[in-house]
Amino acid sequence: MSMEHAAYGAMRKLASGQEQSITPGTPARVLRFASHYKARLVAFVAVSTLAAVLAVATPVLAGRVVDAIVADGPLSTIGWLAGLIALVALAEAGVSVLSRWLSSSLGERVIFDLRTRVFDHVQRMPVAFFSRTRTGALVSRLNNDVMGAQSALAGTLSQVVSNVVALILTGAVMVTTNWQVTVLAVLMLPIFLIPARRMGAVVAALRREAAEYNADMGTQMTERFSAPGATLIKLFGRPDAESAEFAARAARVRDIGVRTAMRQFSFVAALTLVAALALAIVYGLGGYYALRGDLAAGDVVTLALLLTRLYAPLTGLANARVDIMSALVSFDRVFEVLDLKPMITDPEQPHRLPDGPLAVRFERVRFAYPSAEQVSLASLEDVAVLDHRGGEEVLHGIDFEVPAGQTYALVGSSGAGKSTIAQLLTRLYDVSSGAVRYAGTDVRDVALADLRGAVGMVTQDGHLFHDTIAANLRLARPEATDDQLWEALRRARLESVISALPDGLHTVVGERGYRLSGGERQRMTIARLLLAAPRVVILDEATAALDSTNEAAVQEALAEALQGRTAVVIAHRLSTVRSADQILVVDGGRIVERGTHPELLAAEGRYATFYRTQFA
Repeated sequence: MSMEHAAYGAMRKLASGQEQSITPGTPARVLRFASHYKARLVAFVAVSTLAAVLAVATPVLAGRVVDAIVADGPLSTIGWLAGLIALVALAEAGVSVLSRWLSSSLGERVIFDLRTRVFDHVQRMPVAFFSRTRTGALVSRLNNDVMGAQSALAGTLSQVVSNVVALILTGAVMVTTNWQVTVLAVLMLPIFLIPARRMGAVVAALRREAAEYNADMGTQMTERFSAPGATLIKLFGRPDAESAEFAARAARVRDIGVRTAMRQFSFVAALTLVAALALAIVYGLGGYYALRGDLAAGDVVTLALLLTRLYAPLTGLANARVDIMSALVSFDRVFEVLDLKPMITDPEQPHRLPDGPLAVRFERVRFAYPSAEQVSLASLEDVAVLDHRGGEEVLHGIDFEVPAGQTYALVGSSGAGKSTIAQLLTRLYDVSSGAVRYAGTDVRDVALADLRGAVGMVTQDGHLFHDTIAANLRLARPEATDDQLWEALRRARLESVISALPDGLHTVVGERGYRLSGGERQRMTIARLLLAAPRVVILDEATAALDSTNEAAVQEALAEALQGRTAVVIAHRLSTVRSADQILVVDGGRIVERGTHPELLAAEGRYATFYRTQFA
C-alpha cells in the first residue's frame, strides 16, 4: 500500500470513528460466535501472515538485483534474482486469491448466520414489538450492522495480524540495513498522523451531516412513494412543495460532497508531499552513506521500497482501535436485538388440540398491553429512553364460552376491547390473568404451529404482500393446487374478477394489494381463510370494506365456510350478526349484555340503543 492510499485509509477510519459505549461482555460473545469459524479464521490468519512475508521479500530482492548490477554481475545471479522476484510475484498473486476467497467465504457465512438468526428471532417477537418499532431501523440491523460485524471477522482481524507481521518484518529489515534511516522514517510518522486526526474530525462532521440529510431524503421517499402516501400528496396538491423540500435536502448533500472532496484532496496532497520528502531523505541520506561506503546501493533501493510498506501498517495499527470499536458496536447492536426475549413462546411439553370443532372459553380474563421496555428498544423507536410505565388494563374479567360449532358475535363501540379479545384468541398476546382455552386446553400449553393450524382470522385491513395472487393465497396452504385456489376464489365471490385479469392467478397485486379495490382485498383475505379451512374462525370487521352488494355475496360465502365451525365475529354493522347464536355486548373491557338478537332488543339495553341508532 502506498503512503497516499494509507492517507486516505487513515482519514476514512478516523472520520468514521466515534466513541460509543460497548455493553460489557460483547467481546467475549464475539469470540464465542467466531469460534464457529475457527478453522477458517486460522487459515485466514496464516494466509495473511504469508502475504506479509512475501510483501517484504520483494524489496529485499530488488535491492540485491541493484547490488548485482553495480558489481557487474554475474549475469546468472541477476537472472536467478529476477526469476525469484517473478516467483514471489506469482506466489503473492496466488496468496491474494486464496486470501480473498477465505475472506469472502468467512464474511458471507457470518452475514448468512447473523441475518437468518436475527430474522428468525424477530419473527418470534410479539405484535407489540412491531407496533412500536421503526421498520427502517430494524432493517438496518439486518443490513448495516450485520455488514459491520462481518467486517470485524473478515477484515479487521486479518488486517491487524498482517500489519503486525509486516511491521515487525519491515522494521527488522530496515534496522538491520541502516538504523539511522529507519529512526528518521519513524520520527516522521507524527507528521503523517496528526493531520489525519484533525482532518478526520472535520470530515466526520461533514459525513454525519450528510448522513442526516440522506436519512431525511430516504424517509421522505419511503413515505411518499407508497400508494397511500402518493395518494395523500396528490389529493392535497403538494407535489411541487414536496419536490422543493426534497431538492433543498439534495442540494445540501451536494454541497457537503464538494466540501468533503476538496478537504480530502487537500489532505492527501499534503501527505503525498510528506511521503515525497521522506523518500527524498532516504535517497539523500542513503546515497550519502553509499558514497561513504557504509551502505550498498541496493540497500538504498531496499530502504526506499520498504519505507512505503512501513507507513501503511503503522497507520493501520494506530487506527486499529477505531476498527475494533466500530466492529464491536455493530455486534453490540445485533446482540441487542437477539437479547430481546419473545413474549409468546412454545411450551416445553405442548398439548395437542383434539380433532373436530373446538369450544372456546374465556375464563376471567384480564389483560393489559405490555409496556415499551418489555417489548422494544429505545434505539429502534428513535427515543432517548423507553416509556417505563406499565400498560393499563383494558379487559376486566372477561368470561364467556362459545360451544363447539356455534357462532358468537362481539359488538360494541370502538375501543371497547373487541379486537383485543380477538388477538388473545389467536395468541398474538398472552393474558395478564385468567385463561383462554380451546376444548379445555390453555392456549399457552399448545404449540404455536398447532394453534395456527386450528384458528384462522380475517382482520379489517385486508393486508396483502407485494406478490402474486397465488402466492398471497398459498400463505394459508402452501401445497394448494391452482384448482383449489380457484375454488376458494369462487366461494369468496372473486373468481370472475381474477379470471378477467391478464395474468390471472399470477397477477402481482402491488404493495399492500393496492392494485385491487378495498372490497377485493378483503375478499382475497376471506378466500385465504377459506383455503386454510380452520376449525375456529375469527372475523374482525371482515366485511367492513364491502359495499352492500359485495357484503351480501361474501356473507353467503362466510355462512357456507362457517358451517360446522366455531366462530367469533366482531362487527359494527349489527345487520351482519343478527343470526349469531349469541351476541355479547362489550363496553369498557367488560361484557355488559349477552343474548340473542331478539332477546337483546327486548331487553332495551345497550344493544337496543346501538340497533336503533344504526337503523333510524
